[in-house]
Amino acid sequence: MNFENELCYPYLNSSCRKTILPPSVSMLNYVTLSLISFLTVIFNLLVIISVCHFRKLHSPTNILLLSLAVSDCMVGFLILFQIMLIEGCWYLGDIMCALYFVSDYAITSASVGTMVLISVDRYMAICYPLSYPSKVTAERTKLFAMICWISSVLFHSLLLKKNLQQPGRYNSCSGECVVGVDYIGGIFDLLLSFIGPVTVIIILYVRVFGVVVSQARAMQSHVAVVSLQDSGRATARKSEMKAAVVLGIVVVVFLICTCPYYCVTLMAEDDGVSASSLAFLLFYFNSTLNPLIYAVFYPWFRKSVKLILTLQILKHGSCDTNLF
Repeated sequence: MNFENELCYPYLNSSCRKTILPPSVSMLNYVTLSLISFLTVIFNLLVIISVCHFRKLHSPTNILLLSLAVSDCMVGFLILFQIMLIEGCWYLGDIMCALYFVSDYAITSASVGTMVLISVDRYMAICYPLSYPSKVTAERTKLFAMICWISSVLFHSLLLKKNLQQPGRYNSCSGECVVGVDYIGGIFDLLLSFIGPVTVIIILYVRVFGVVVSQARAMQSHVAVVSLQDSGRATARKSEMKAAVVLGIVVVVFLICTCPYYCVTLMAEDDGVSASSLAFLLFYFNSTLNPLIYAVFYPWFRKSVKLILTLQILKHGSCDTNLF
């Protein structure tokens, strides 16, 4: 094999070497990542269209699901960069490398922040049901979701400022995409983007599921003496508890997929983070799973998808369709 064919930039002495893979393995990687990227974008677009189009879905909880779907959809596009990196070469230049990492970090942080908001939402709905409708409104939820996104972008732009000011400063050869985070910045990122939020999520959901279990037992013990009015309240409580369980599954899957990601990005050797890490792919795949979880547990999502795919949403008044 010609030595030049092993280099990302054959005519540069400082060029990185390509990752040489058997043709079958390389093709499998291309097909798999392309499929994950496509499904991630399509599935999350269905969630975005559903929540935005149908007015009955404009609840605080679904607004947070919309925020999560937006970040997941963006992840689907980020996977395209991973497809390019299968051979271990970055051809888009150092500036795009820095922007890619800022986008990746910001989207990741916004996802974690949205998970915290989802946990707070379920905590309020289950533990304080009487004050929940007045305290957790759609407008307030939108405001907190926007604050989460804006703060994520600003924080990680500041965290990676040196990489934006001098792109490629941490690359060891041409064709590499690596960024660096200083020790203090890495500690702050670890605390604000992972340890702190995960701690809050775990504490809130331990409390939520404790209340869910106790309420489920109480409902079972009084099922024979429930009046018609109490039956309606019980149905509402069951709906809230089901939402807590479903979103609990989303949170658990999220934590399983993001723990390796943060272990790699925040504990990388020499403070350098490579864009070709397998931990990134595990985090990305989580974005494909979330809409599938909704499809399994939420009948309204299955109904909305059917209306979208059959173009029924183009009919006048379709936004007022009752999906419940």
